[in-house]
Parts: sequence; structure tokens; C-alpha cells
Amino acid sequence: MDPCPFVRVTVGSLALKIPVASKPASSVVHPSSSPCFCKIKLNNLNIPPQNAVVPCLHPDTHTLDNPATAATFHLSKSDLDRLASKSIFTSRLCLKISIYTGRRGTTCGVSSGRLLGRVSVPLDLAGTESKPSVFHNGWVSVGKGANKGGSSAQSQFHLNAKAEPDPRFVFQFDGEPECSPQVFQIQGNIRQPVFTCKFSFRTPADRTQRSRSLQSDQGSSRSWLSSFGSERERHGRERKGWSITVHDLSGSPVAAASMVTPFVASPGSDRVSRSNPGSWLILRPGDNTWKPWGRLEAWRERGGADGLGYRFELIPDTSGAGVVLAESTLSLNKGGKFVLDLGSGSSNRAGPNSPGCSPWGSGDFGYGLWPFCMYRGFVMSAKVEGEGRCSKPAVEVSVQHVNCTEDAAAFVALAAAVDLSMDACRLFSQRLRKELCQQSDLVG
Repeated sequence: MDPCPFVRVTVGSLALKIPVASKPASSVVHPSSSPCFCKIKLNNLNIPPQNAVVPCLHPDTHTLDNPATAATFHLSKSDLDRLASKSIFTSRLCLKISIYTGRRGTTCGVSSGRLLGRVSVPLDLAGTESKPSVFHNGWVSVGKGANKGGSSAQSQFHLNAKAEPDPRFVFQFDGEPECSPQVFQIQGNIRQPVFTCKFSFRTPADRTQRSRSLQSDQGSSRSWLSSFGSERERHGRERKGWSITVHDLSGSPVAAASMVTPFVASPGSDRVSRSNPGSWLILRPGDNTWKPWGRLEAWRERGGADGLGYRFELIPDTSGAGVVLAESTLSLNKGGKFVLDLGSGSSNRAGPNSPGCSPWGSGDFGYGLWPFCMYRGFVMSAKVEGEGRCSKPAVEVSVQHVNCTEDAAAFVALAAAVDLSMDACRLFSQRLRKELCQQSDLVG
């Protein structure tokens, strides 16, 4: 089947030049010390706005060296069709950017930033499903005269706004992962089965065998192997041994997600803490054994609204530390999207081991660090529901990251692990559905 058309709208290369006042004035913001930010949104689409920091340049600066992406919006075929069917009396699709001076946040319920000006860029997305289009790249005047010394000079705002095709394979679980569902590939109204999932509990023998096979492949380079047979698995309140295997239509296993560190309540609590997370290995077949491809850690965040905190890293084929590709939070109440996007400045925050091609690093990343150099731009997303809701994860994977069935299956297994982590991180005072409990748990 062919992939589904998507369009990716990106905004980047942001900069701001504020004219220097000829006379001191309390209302004038000096560009060298001013923290500035902007709010970016698309009108006519129910897509949440995004915030981005805007670097301030000296008014005499003529060169711009800030190509980073500040915001990214993903539009599906249905979004594009809805825009194309808009009435002529409906306002055209526009990118609207509000620029503020001052720090982000609120004080006593009032926004602490001061509005400097607004920029509107019309977007004509016709044809962007097949070829890229640049809508604006350069400076534009914003706000009123910035000083009170008689000059009418205006602040200057730089941006690059463009759209490009971003086709994706779309997969949908036909049931909750713990119920061993089929997985369909979706294209428009066509649903075609491509995978089956098998949820199970690993026995101690399974863990020992898998540990030995992985140790023979990886040596002693990965600390996650020490979790097998650890004290955490032998006592205490814990959720352990969950495993889900993805098979192709011939019945061959093509990917798996295996819980290698149990989800255990922290001392004096009934929740999995950030300091002691549970973890999964995402596995791919190779050389007649399973090889680790990625590691997902998950925990329950504290705060006004509980969230599922997570961190995902790729595991190298050779010895060395994994590379963190995503670290963020999903709402445990409403669910949300787990996203791997290395081209979005407003996406998930990652740690210090992030690849340089991600928004959290710098430089040209990838030389000598295969396979991480393959992961650029949008990689995948998985939509999951919150606690207590029937969740049938929907998975989108960029075409450029799928070269074989095993590639797609690995992302499907990762999506299943994210969804199952929602249950694994439930408060231990709450019971899980019977499919997630071993027979001993149901009896005793």
C-alpha cells in the first residue's frame, strides 16, 4: 500500500532587531538584555499554538546564523481537504506570530510578556503534498516606532516559513495491546492487516535465556542487563515480566517490546517514581536472536496533574552510551502523543546525550555514529489514551525511516510499550485489568 500524504509546516530562523533609543526610557527594551519570545499558530485549524524563544540581535547586525526550527505543524490529508473545501467567505489559512518582550509566564494570572507586534504570513498549501514551498524568508517590520527620540524606526523580525511533503505510513491497533490485537495499515478508508501482536508474561527461564543471548551480542557494555534477576524483581509491589511480540502475516516475529526493569512503587508510596523508573527494551530480530534497538523508561510524574514521564534512547550496535531521542510527559488522564521528532524546536525535550541534529544539539551529527545519523526530522508518533480508557494506539511513521517490515514493526512495538506503560504506572492502590495480571496475582 502507498503511504498517506502529510504536509509539514515549519517556522524557523527566528531573530529580532529592536532599534536602540536615543534617550533612556523605561519602556524601551535593550536588545542585548531582553528575553523575547513568540506565540505561533495556524488559523482555521484546531491545532494548539506553539511558543518559541526569539534571539535578539544588535540593530547593526547584517548576517543571521540561526537556522534552527522553532515550531512545526503536521497536516494530514483530511486537514488539507478541509482547507480546500473552505468557503470563499472564510479567511485564508495564515501563520500568525505574536512577538513579546519580557519573560514567558504569568504573574497573578496576567501574562508577564509585553506584546511588541504581530506578523501574519498567508499559506497556500495547494501542491505541497508533492513539492516543497517557501512562503516567507527574510525580515519584516513589526510594532510601532521603538524609541521616543523622534525616529520612526521599527523593530525587525526575521523568519523562514515553509511547507514540504512528509508522507507517512499509518498503523492502527485493532484493540488494546494487552489483548493481542491485529494491527492494520490505514490509507483513507482502506484498512489492511499487516501485523499481529501477542501479549505474554515472561517466565524466569525466559529472562535468563534472553539475558544470556543479549550478553553474548553486547558484552558488558549495557548496564540495563543488570536488571535481570535483581532484587527489584524478587520482592515488593511490582509489575514485571510483560512482553509483546509483533508478527508479520506469515507468523514470523519481526519486533518485540520486553519489560526488563519492573515497575515498582517507591518506598512509602504507591507510585513509580522518576528516580526508579521501569523500562522496556525494544527488540529486533538478527542473527537468530533478538537484538536491542531502543530502550524506553517510564515513571509517574508528580504535580497538579499526574503525568506519564518517559525517556527513549537508541541503543548502538557497538559498545557505548545510548542516544536520547525523546524525553517528555503525557497526560495520564487524557493520554496524548508520544513523538520522535528531530526537527521540531517545540517538541519533546531531550537530555545532554541528544544527537546534534536534534533541536537540543548543534553541529552536523552522524559521522561514525550509525544508526543515529539515519534519524532526522519527523520519525514517528503514537497516540494513546489515558488511564481507564480503551486505547487502540494509532502510529504514524515517516516513510524515510521504513526500509523493511522490521523497521515498521519496531515502531509498532514501541507504541505498544508506551501504551502499556500507562497501565504499568497506575497507582498500586488501583487494580489492573485481568489481562495484565498473572494467575498468581489474580489468586493472591
